[in-house]
Amino acid sequence: MSKAQAEEFKAAGNAALQSGKLTEAIENYTKAINTDGTNHVYYSNRSAAYLKKGDANNALEDANSTIAIDPNFAKGYSRKGAALHALKRYNDAIAAFEEGLAKFPADASLKKGLEDVKRDRDGPPPGSSRHTGGMAGLFGDNLIQQIMLNPKTRPYLSDADFMAKIRRLQTNPNSLAEIISDPRIMEVLGLSLGMPGGDQSSDDEGPNFNTNNKQESTVAKTSGEAPATQKEKSVPMEEEKTEEEDLSELTPEEKKKKEDQKEAAKVKERGNDLYKNKKFEEAISAYNEAINLDPTNMTFHNNKAAVYFSTKQYDKCILACREAVEVGKANRAPFEERAKALVRCAKAYQKQGDLGKAIECCQEAQLEFYDKATERMMKNWELEKKKADAAAYLDDDKAEEAKQRGNEAFRNKDWGEAVREYEEAVKRSPNNAPIRNNLAAALCKIMDFNGAKMHIEKAVEIDPKYVKAWARKGDIEVLTKENHKAVESYKRGLEIEPTNTACKDGLRKVTSLINYGNSTMTDEEKMERARHGMADPEIQAILQDPVIQQILRDFNENPQAANQALTDPVIRSKIEKLIASGVVQTA
Repeated sequence: MSKAQAEEFKAAGNAALQSGKLTEAIENYTKAINTDGTNHVYYSNRSAAYLKKGDANNALEDANSTIAIDPNFAKGYSRKGAALHALKRYNDAIAAFEEGLAKFPADASLKKGLEDVKRDRDGPPPGSSRHTGGMAGLFGDNLIQQIMLNPKTRPYLSDADFMAKIRRLQTNPNSLAEIISDPRIMEVLGLSLGMPGGDQSSDDEGPNFNTNNKQESTVAKTSGEAPATQKEKSVPMEEEKTEEEDLSELTPEEKKKKEDQKEAAKVKERGNDLYKNKKFEEAISAYNEAINLDPTNMTFHNNKAAVYFSTKQYDKCILACREAVEVGKANRAPFEERAKALVRCAKAYQKQGDLGKAIECCQEAQLEFYDKATERMMKNWELEKKKADAAAYLDDDKAEEAKQRGNEAFRNKDWGEAVREYEEAVKRSPNNAPIRNNLAAALCKIMDFNGAKMHIEKAVEIDPKYVKAWARKGDIEVLTKENHKAVESYKRGLEIEPTNTACKDGLRKVTSLINYGNSTMTDEEKMERARHGMADPEIQAILQDPVIQQILRDFNENPQAANQALTDPVIRSKIEKLIASGVVQTA
């Protein structure tokens, strides 16, 4: 499928979106993406459709894809900010709008979005008072008393910085996301929720610091984020006091197994402490000791992989992750834990520059346990890989060889083969204007005028002084009955090379065609031609110009004033375009 077909899907999506047919719009944008996944506009439009439908999560994913493909597209940041705003992730939304404004300080959409999200963030939650209900209830007046009664948190009350953060939370609970990185705030949040010892989040690249000697689940617990985006807090969890298990009724083998598991958990904790102190070799030894004591627990392998990742030993990290997954599957470890090992394996491959295997690991992880953060990461890598593959394919010499084969096929009137060879040449050298000019000519032979138009417009964009491309552009516009555009294209070519035969002949023919058409067309044909012209955004813009509207009235009411206005070359050019498009009829 060609890029022209992708543009058709996009146009259908735009029409459906304007009509309020959101599902149909999303389907068409998806088809456009499947046809040409490198066009950022398709992701941007689908993001808008998702958001309008109320699906802010998918809108955010498409906004991130838009920015990943083209970081210099202002609307991508607007889409991202709007999606985050809809998800009530106010601070993230503000960051997205501010990132966009740093690149596009004059963009009105970004400014308006930033104002809206700040207003919603700083205003009180609708239907609730300052200190009652929801998140605000966690930081009510009794919080200071709770902190004071807890021996571990009582010393925090003498810290002015800590107290300032608490007062800020009591005034504006939405500011939690900005200060949650303070371990003391995490601990107080846990205290307020009735959790012993506060909260402890897992690190995507660090060992699992849980003290439970069963298979530990490491899903992140803060900020609603997934494990792949969490950062580890280095505050150890308090040890829970558990009753001593009765081993008297177990066989000697079962008793030894239980004792080994307990010992393995202790050794793992020692490894965690060594890791936190950056004693990586000793940590590896501790985790190996834990594995020898309890070979059924995948966490020890996973922690060992984290150490290898931190020390950039990616081959060893990958091996340890694979071992962790095998042990996890054999001993029915939680799906989340197995997915986490596979995601770390993917990141190790990505660090090595092997995006293909990184994507495969992400796909495996998603089969174990679906996670949106992993999905977004995988999509971004897929886009990176597509760009890298395209860049690796570039070769000017091979492009020239393909062009010559295309020329030979064109001379032999083998249009299909010519198109294939020219398309291959474009892939090898996408910024070569003559190749795109040849491809446009071949596409016209197979009646693919939309595709031809796309490539010839790209050719004149690459090289605005390439006269052959302007002549070809005019020829294509005549074929698509856009005579007013053809006139302009031929004139652009003649501005560069006044003696160019192709442009002079083309201008003469299209002018004759316009005049002949006016005298021989039926009224119905003239109306159809005018409707076709009215579909052009440029013609619509000219007709909306108040000066042009007045001149058109003057042709009937005050011809002398109208003729006087035509002495202005800009006005004359616009009126000529209206006549050439058939919107304005002449006697």
